[in-house]
Amino acid sequence: MLMRWFRAFLPKEERFFDLFARHSQTVVQGAQALQGMLRGGEETPVFCQRVNQFENDADNITREVLTAVRRTFITPFDRGDIKNLITSMDDAIDQMQQTAKAVILFEVRTFEPPMREMGTLLVECANLVRQSGRPRAAADAVDRRQRRHADGDYRGSDQAGRPRRRSP
Repeated sequence: MLMRWFRAFLPKEERFFDLFARHSQTVVQGAQALQGMLRGGEETPVFCQRVNQFENDADNITREVLTAVRRTFITPFDRGDIKNLITSMDDAIDQMQQTAKAVILFEVRTFEPPMREMGTLLVECANLVRQSGRPRAAADAVDRRQRRHADGDYRGSDQAGRPRRRSP
């Protein structure tokens, strides 16, 4: 009971999962813009600009996550894992931006079919990342487990990963 009261006063960040969802959606939009760029034609510079804009949006979300990690006492999972996840997600859209910069620099307007296929695959992969985001129900399950642990009701698991049964 005392731990529950104590936890109520600790800073807790509930927005991590929402920020991950926003970032993954931004990566999808960046991949779609890159796919449009790889179709070629006179619209190529417009799509390059969109990729740059989505990359800037993703950077802002990444900063929000990293700031929240520093300011939050209780995080939904390990701080290092949060940093690694958001950094990896941001690296993906950074590479898309590098591609768009090269296309602008060299004034490329036509792309071979394998390059266009890569654009399609990037969109598919970005959608998989977005869909794999932890749903709110999973976040709630993590929160419940943390509350049980704080209340002394944590039973742990055996070596096979099965929950231990309470002894009568």
